[in-house]
Order: sequence, then C-alpha cells, then structure tokens
Amino acid sequence: MTTPPASQISPHRAVRIDLAGRWGPVAALRATAGGNGPDLGVTALLVPGYTGSKEDFAPLVDPIADAGFEVVAIDLPGQYESPGPEREADYRPAPLGVALADLVEKLAAEGRRVLLLGHSYGGLVARAAVLVGAPIVGLTLLDSGPGELPVGDRRTALDVGSAILREQGMEAALRLREARDALDPYWPAWPDELKQFLRTRFLRSSPVGLLGMADGLRYEPDLVVRLAGALRAARASCLVICGENDDAWSVATQRDMADRLDADFAVLPGAGHSPNTESPAELLATLLPTWRSWIS
Repeated sequence: MTTPPASQISPHRAVRIDLAGRWGPVAALRATAGGNGPDLGVTALLVPGYTGSKEDFAPLVDPIADAGFEVVAIDLPGQYESPGPEREADYRPAPLGVALADLVEKLAAEGRRVLLLGHSYGGLVARAAVLVGAPIVGLTLLDSGPGELPVGDRRTALDVGSAILREQGMEAALRLREARDALDPYWPAWPDELKQFLRTRFLRSSPVGLLGMADGLRYEPDLVVRLAGALRAARASCLVICGENDDAWSVATQRDMADRLDADFAVLPGAGHSPNTESPAELLATLLPTWRSWIS
C-alpha cells in the first residue's frame, strides 16, 4: 500500500478552533504538544500565503506536535473560514501584521513562547507583526521575500487573475486558477477530495481580501533592514528557508535576505514554492533542529 502524497487534506490530530481576532473569529487548527517528548512551552504559529489557509500546514501538524511544540495554524483574515475587513487596504501586510501581533500577544499571555512561521505572503505579514513588536522568540520565513513579488510567471498570473476577479467575479477567477493548476503534471492524480477542497476554499475566501493581498504582493517595499533591527532588539532568532525550485522569489534573493538578516538559511532540494505540502519531511528535518537550538 502506498502512502498518499502530502496535501491540505492530510490527516492530523489538530482540533478546529476559533481565536478572537480584530475583524472577527480567526479560524485555526490547534494541536497540543506531546507524543515523543514533553511540552516545551513553545507554540509554533503558522501563517499561510496568498489564497492559502491553515490546511496548508496539515502535513506538518503532527510531527511538530510530536517534537514537543504546540501547533496553531491559522487562516489570515478574509481567507477561507475567517471573516475579514471590508477595505482592500486592510489586507496589506502592515494591517494584517497588527492583527497577527494581537494573536501572538494572546498566546504569550497564556505563558507560551512563540515561534512565528510565515509562508510566502504570510511571511510578509509575519515580519509586519515583528515590526510592531509581536513578542516572539523566533521567526521563520518560508519561501517569502524581501518585498514585492518580482516579475515572472507568478506575477503575471497575479495580475491577470486580479483583473478577472475584479471584472468578472470569483467563479471566473476560479476557472483561471484551475486552468493554471491543471498545468501541473500530477494534476490528473490529485484526489477529487483535494480538488473540491481547493475549489471550496477559494470560493469561500473574501474577494476584497484576495484583491487587497494581491496589491500587497505588488507594492510591498523591501523592509529587511528594519526587520533586522527589530529582531536584534527582540533578541529573536531567524531562519530563511526555501525550495530550490521556488518560482516566486529566487533562491538568490532569499539568500541575500538571510544574509542581511543575519539569519540561518537553508535550501530544500527538489522542492518548489510550497515545501510544506511538497516536501514536508525535508522541511521538518531543517525546522525542528533549528527551533530546538533557538529555545535550548
């Protein structure tokens, strides 16, 4: 019997909960620490990217919890099961970062030390939370960049998709997204359950949120120098990690960002833009030892 590939529908033991947020409840998956060791008193707060959700971290939940870390994976406001604000501008990294910092502060108030991980657009939001003083002990930027999404296929798809969404609505934007997904050579083998989940998630996300986050990806400035200063002031560690085939921000760009942050840096062989679902075992082999070194 073969093991099914990791995906957003991978089984896990997290419980679906709602956290109090500034624009309404924030949908989350929460798994208590346990399994192979004691609770380390640390929460890994996982933040998804553009068009993503908490389920993007499904393959990571149990291994992280088994390593002694509590796991909280969230939808950003406006994504999937989390309501969001009504203005597009509130979906830029800075305002979303303030909302994320609120969640970090609430976890810290429970006596937890917080490790913050942001994937792609979630990385831009996570750094915005650090810039407003979110009390973390470590920041992981996963396939994220120093600023706006650079020119390339993903930027083109973002521009075209946003225009279609604004002019024709969510169903038309979904058809474009699925046409792009179908270019994946493994698309015919994707389970119907996964395809249906991705459709449902997209259609349940806020159109205003998708447009606002798209603008964030277009116009976010390079804030690496500011982030480096904030991390030093907080005495927080940093890890930049990416797939060797990332087609959003280049490996060279992310390596330069890591250098400017004085951060640890790792490249995952064979992975693309989403190692959390593409190569979770390889990602965990880097994440867990690094996180343990930060809190020891």
